[in-house]
Formats: sequence, structure tokens, C-alpha cells
Amino acid sequence: MTEQARPEVVVITGASAGLGRAIAHEFARRGAHIGLLARGTESLQAAAREVEELGGEALILPTDVADANQLEAAAQAVEEQFGPIDIWVNNAMTSVFSPFKEMTADEFKRVTEVTYLGVVYGTMAALRRMLPRDRGTIVLVGSALAYRGIPLQSAYCGSKHAIQGFSDSLRAELLHDKSNVQLTMVQMPALNTPQFGWVKSRLPKKAQPVPPIFQPEVGARAVYYAAHHKRREIYVGGSTSIVIVGNKIFPGLGDLYLAKTGYKGQQTDEPENPHRPNNLWEPVKGDPGTHGTFDAQAKANSLQLWADLHRGWFGLGAAAVAGLGFLLSRSKK
Repeated sequence: MTEQARPEVVVITGASAGLGRAIAHEFARRGAHIGLLARGTESLQAAAREVEELGGEALILPTDVADANQLEAAAQAVEEQFGPIDIWVNNAMTSVFSPFKEMTADEFKRVTEVTYLGVVYGTMAALRRMLPRDRGTIVLVGSALAYRGIPLQSAYCGSKHAIQGFSDSLRAELLHDKSNVQLTMVQMPALNTPQFGWVKSRLPKKAQPVPPIFQPEVGARAVYYAAHHKRREIYVGGSTSIVIVGNKIFPGLGDLYLAKTGYKGQQTDEPENPHRPNNLWEPVKGDPGTHGTFDAQAKANSLQLWADLHRGWFGLGAAAVAGLGFLLSRSKK
């Protein structure tokens, strides 16, 4: 099989549920061979069945991304099974919904190790293989919270901020080395994923994504696009753009607004069960699937994202209008 004809080889961390699983679906529809990395074997098996039903091939690799050695072993297993890795998607995350003053040091460390260092370790494993070949793409799944921290998720927001700084630093190094390996970051909005039912929480009410909420497939389309186009960064959803740009202009106003609305906005009206299982230390049993419990509120499309991914057409349209205007003005003389 020629290099051009062979299926893309993709690695996705956090692939067993939510956004990671939607990303796997997006690549599977194009026949990709996918290494599915996560801790939960049962949900990984379900994700693998879906990948194969959609036309891809799957390799299940139970992996804790907080362990660099496990990620290195997973990368090696993917290349032994499928060949050189073309695309690596760093998506795995965990969080704790809690006021910072109530968190333990071990909880904060665990969130940081999974959500931030998991990205660092995954990128290391990918670069060990991509740099000698001088090709490949690494996609970092970020968030509007990489720029604007919110209350009750200090460890998660800190990790996403760290990923943003890490990506800037590494990108500059790749440019300095004139490497053809591509690095891109996709900043997500609130998504309807199962995480709100499995993340550890000390909140009195059940956790929810802050509206507006989008289906994970919206984010997955952005990741697939980012993996195949040389874009430094992509914002998903108008809300993400507003949060990031607004925070650059009026950060103090954001502090006051979130102090007033950030607690209630992240909770439903239903009481939380403080004894329910959570996935901070171990995967939750069962298969949570791709979507969370907010289907009724979640948007299946984003006009902002569509416009962003098709902005070349907007540029052509603007040029055509300008050209037509010029011709009309000339014809009147």
C-alpha cells in the first residue's frame, strides 16, 4: 500500500466517551485506523464497535494518561499494529467541581496530572515518532477556560491555561527547528458530554455545562478540520469567541460577573448525590456513551464555527463584491 493510499493512523486520548468518542466517530467515517486510549475497558470496547461500524479500525489501549510510560507503550502498540501515527489528539481530562478551599492537594494534583501532564506526555510520545519523519499533526483539545478561569473548577481551569502556554512554547520551538510537524489547539465551548455525571463534585446540586451548550459532534468536526488544515488555533462556538475576546478586554468585569453567576450557572435544580461514583481515581463502570443528559438544550451546529472553517469562501466573496463594485464604478465614468 502506498503512503498516499494507506488509511490515516490516529491516536485519541480520552476516547471512551463524550468528545473523545465523537472525535473517534469523525475519523472512523473516513476509514481511519484509530488507537483508542482511556482507562475504562467496557466503554473502550463500545467505542471500538462504533468505530468499526462506521468504517474505521480500532485498537483498544487501556491507558492512564497521567503515566508517561503507559502513553509511550500505547504509541508503540499503535505503530506496531497500524503503522506510523499521522495524527495525535490530546483530549483526556478530569475535573473536580469544588470551591478551591475545600479541595485536597491530592485532588488538585490528580486533575493536573491527567488534564495537563497527560497532554505533555502524549505530545512527547507523538513527537518521538513524528520528528524523525518530519511529518504529523498534534491536536490539543482546549477550552474557552484556557483563557478565562471560572469558579468551582480551579484545577481544571489551571490545567487548560497550562496547555495554552505549553502549546505556544512548543509551537515556537517547532518553527525554530523548521519542523513540518503541525501543532494546533481547539478551544471548546460547553459540551453535552457525560462528564457532568461522573466528575467528582462537592456541589449541593448536580453539575451542568454553562449554557449555551453544544453537542460533542460540533467539537469533533472542529478537531477533524484542525487535524487537516494548518490553523494555529480554532475557537468553537460564538460563546467561546466572546469569552476569550471579552476576557482580553474586560477581565475585571469577568471576575465580577462570574462571582455573581458562576456558582448557580454550573448547577441544575436537582440535588447531587454526594456518594455517587466518580472517575477521579478509577474509571466509572459501564458505558456512558457520547452524549450527556442535556440533549434537549444542546445545539447540533454552530454558525460561528461554520463561518470560521469556511472563511476562505468569505474572503473570495468579499473580493468578488469589491471587484464588481470597482467595475460598476468604472462603467459609470
